[in-house]
Amino acid sequence: MIIRYAKEEDLPMLVEIYNQSVQTSAATFDLTPVTVEQRRGWFNNHISNELFPLIVAEKDGVVAGYASLSSYRDKEAYIQTVELSIYIDKNQQGYGIGKQLMKRILELAKELNHHVVISGITKGNDISIKMHEQFNFTFCGEFKEVGWKFDQWQDVLFYQLIL
Repeated sequence: MIIRYAKEEDLPMLVEIYNQSVQTSAATFDLTPVTVEQRRGWFNNHISNELFPLIVAEKDGVVAGYASLSSYRDKEAYIQTVELSIYIDKNQQGYGIGKQLMKRILELAKELNHHVVISGITKGNDISIKMHEQFNFTFCGEFKEVGWKFDQWQDVLFYQLIL
Protein backbone atom coordinates (compact mmCIF):
# COMPACT_ATOMS: atom_id res chain seq x y z
CA MET A 1 0.00 0.00 0.00
CA ILE A 2 1.13 3.53 -0.81
CA ILE A 3 0.19 6.64 1.16
CA ARG A 4 0.49 9.72 -1.08
CA TYR A 5 -0.96 13.14 -1.72
CA ALA A 6 -4.26 13.13 -3.60
CA LYS A 7 -4.27 13.87 -7.33
CA GLU A 8 -7.00 15.21 -9.60
CA GLU A 9 -7.72 11.75 -11.00
CA ASP A 10 -8.49 10.50 -7.46
CA LEU A 11 -11.48 12.80 -7.04
CA PRO A 12 -14.17 10.43 -8.43
CA MET A 13 -13.05 7.66 -6.06
CA LEU A 14 -12.88 10.08 -3.11
CA VAL A 15 -16.46 11.07 -3.87
CA GLU A 16 -17.50 7.41 -4.11
CA ILE A 17 -15.92 6.62 -0.74
CA TYR A 18 -17.47 9.70 0.86
CA ASN A 19 -20.91 8.84 -0.53
CA GLN A 20 -20.70 5.37 1.01
CA SER A 21 -20.62 7.10 4.39
CA VAL A 22 -23.35 9.55 3.41
CA GLN A 23 -25.67 6.66 2.58
CA THR A 24 -24.78 4.08 5.21
CA SER A 25 -23.36 5.78 8.30
CA ALA A 26 -23.65 8.79 10.53
CA ALA A 27 -19.92 9.51 10.15
CA THR A 28 -20.94 12.51 8.06
CA PHE A 29 -24.06 14.57 8.51
CA ASP A 30 -24.57 15.05 4.79
CA LEU A 31 -27.89 13.43 3.93
CA THR A 32 -27.66 13.38 0.14
CA PRO A 33 -24.82 11.94 -1.94
CA VAL A 34 -22.54 14.56 -3.47
CA THR A 35 -21.31 14.83 -7.05
CA VAL A 36 -17.75 15.22 -8.25
CA GLU A 37 -18.55 18.82 -9.19
CA GLN A 38 -19.99 19.56 -5.75
CA ARG A 39 -16.86 18.16 -4.10
CA ARG A 40 -14.38 19.87 -6.44
CA GLY A 41 -14.13 23.05 -4.35
CA TRP A 42 -13.30 21.02 -1.24
CA PHE A 43 -10.70 19.08 -3.22
CA ASN A 44 -9.12 22.20 -4.73
CA ASN A 45 -8.91 23.87 -1.32
CA HIS A 46 -6.82 20.97 -0.09
CA ILE A 47 -4.49 20.57 -3.03
CA SER A 48 -3.85 24.31 -3.30
CA ASN A 49 -3.10 24.92 0.39
CA GLU A 50 -0.19 23.02 1.87
CA LEU A 51 -1.44 23.69 5.42
CA PHE A 52 -4.45 21.45 4.80
CA PRO A 53 -3.21 18.23 3.17
CA LEU A 54 -5.36 15.57 1.54
CA ILE A 55 -3.73 12.15 1.34
CA VAL A 56 -4.89 8.82 -0.02
CA ALA A 57 -4.12 5.18 0.63
CA GLU A 58 -3.64 3.42 -2.69
CA LYS A 59 -3.91 -0.36 -2.64
CA ASP A 60 -3.30 -2.37 -5.81
CA GLY A 61 -3.60 0.81 -7.87
CA VAL A 62 -6.97 1.81 -6.39
CA VAL A 63 -7.73 4.46 -3.76
CA ALA A 64 -8.86 2.58 -0.65
CA GLY A 65 -9.29 5.56 1.67
CA TYR A 66 -8.28 9.10 2.40
CA ALA A 67 -7.49 11.53 5.19
CA SER A 68 -7.51 15.30 5.32
CA LEU A 69 -6.75 18.18 7.62
CA SER A 70 -9.08 21.15 7.35
CA SER A 71 -9.29 24.56 8.93
CA TYR A 72 -10.95 24.25 12.32
CA ARG A 73 -12.39 27.77 12.21
CA ASP A 74 -11.81 30.83 10.05
CA LYS A 75 -10.54 33.12 12.81
CA GLU A 76 -6.80 33.83 12.57
CA ALA A 77 -5.97 32.61 16.07
CA TYR A 78 -7.10 29.09 15.08
CA ILE A 79 -4.52 28.79 12.27
CA GLN A 80 -2.57 26.05 14.09
CA THR A 81 -5.69 24.04 14.95
CA VAL A 82 -7.00 21.62 12.34
CA GLU A 83 -9.88 19.20 11.99
CA LEU A 84 -9.19 15.64 10.90
CA SER A 85 -11.31 13.51 8.58
CA ILE A 86 -10.66 9.90 7.56
CA TYR A 87 -12.85 7.82 5.24
CA ILE A 88 -12.19 4.24 4.15
CA ASP A 89 -13.84 2.35 1.29
CA LYS A 90 -16.41 -0.03 2.79
CA ASN A 91 -14.71 -2.98 1.04
CA GLN A 92 -11.31 -2.07 2.51
CA GLN A 93 -12.25 -1.61 6.16
CA GLY A 94 -10.58 -3.79 8.78
CA TYR A 95 -7.17 -3.95 7.07
CA GLY A 96 -5.41 -1.20 9.02
CA ILE A 97 -5.75 1.41 6.29
CA GLY A 98 -7.24 3.95 8.66
CA LYS A 99 -4.32 3.55 11.06
CA GLN A 100 -1.79 4.04 8.29
CA LEU A 101 -3.59 7.16 7.10
CA MET A 102 -3.83 8.44 10.68
CA LYS A 103 -0.12 7.91 11.26
CA ARG A 104 0.86 9.80 8.10
CA ILE A 105 -1.61 12.68 8.47
CA LEU A 106 -0.42 13.27 12.05
CA GLU A 107 3.19 13.29 10.83
CA LEU A 108 2.19 15.92 8.28
CA ALA A 109 0.37 17.93 10.94
CA LYS A 110 3.58 18.06 12.99
CA GLU A 111 5.70 18.94 9.94
CA LEU A 112 3.30 21.79 9.15
CA ASN A 113 3.61 23.12 12.71
CA HIS A 114 -0.01 22.55 13.62
CA HIS A 115 -0.55 22.50 17.36
CA VAL A 116 -3.92 20.78 17.86
CA VAL A 117 -5.81 18.19 15.81
CA ILE A 118 -9.55 17.90 16.50
CA SER A 119 -11.96 15.14 15.50
CA GLY A 120 -15.72 15.15 15.79
CA ILE A 121 -16.89 11.53 15.94
CA THR A 122 -20.52 10.51 15.87
CA LYS A 123 -21.41 8.59 19.02
CA GLY A 124 -21.54 4.88 18.28
CA ASN A 125 -18.61 4.94 15.83
CA ASP A 126 -16.61 2.76 18.20
CA ILE A 127 -13.95 1.81 15.64
CA SER A 128 -13.07 5.46 15.07
CA ILE A 129 -13.11 6.19 18.80
CA LYS A 130 -10.77 3.27 19.49
CA MET A 131 -8.38 4.35 16.73
CA HIS A 132 -8.26 7.93 18.01
CA GLU A 133 -7.55 6.68 21.53
CA GLN A 134 -4.75 4.45 20.18
CA PHE A 135 -3.16 7.60 18.76
CA ASN A 136 -3.46 9.35 22.15
CA PHE A 137 -6.36 11.63 21.31
CA THR A 138 -8.18 12.83 24.43
CA PHE A 139 -11.95 12.92 24.80
CA CYS A 140 -12.99 16.56 25.34
CA GLY A 141 -16.76 16.55 25.35
CA GLU A 142 -20.05 15.65 23.75
CA PHE A 143 -22.59 17.67 21.82
CA LYS A 144 -25.95 15.97 22.23
CA GLU A 145 -28.57 15.67 19.50
CA VAL A 146 -26.84 18.03 17.05
CA GLY A 147 -27.66 16.06 13.90
CA TRP A 148 -30.78 14.28 12.63
CA LYS A 149 -29.93 11.27 10.48
CA PHE A 150 -31.48 7.85 9.98
CA ASP A 151 -34.63 8.94 11.84
CA GLN A 152 -32.84 9.67 15.09
CA TRP A 153 -30.82 12.35 16.81
CA GLN A 154 -27.06 11.92 16.59
CA ASP A 155 -24.57 12.99 19.25
CA VAL A 156 -21.02 14.07 18.39
CA LEU A 157 -18.02 13.30 20.58
CA PHE A 158 -15.01 15.60 20.36
CA TYR A 159 -11.44 14.37 20.62
CA GLN A 160 -8.22 16.35 20.41
CA LEU A 161 -4.53 15.67 20.14
CA ILE A 162 -2.01 18.29 21.20
CA LEU A 163 1.03 17.72 19.02
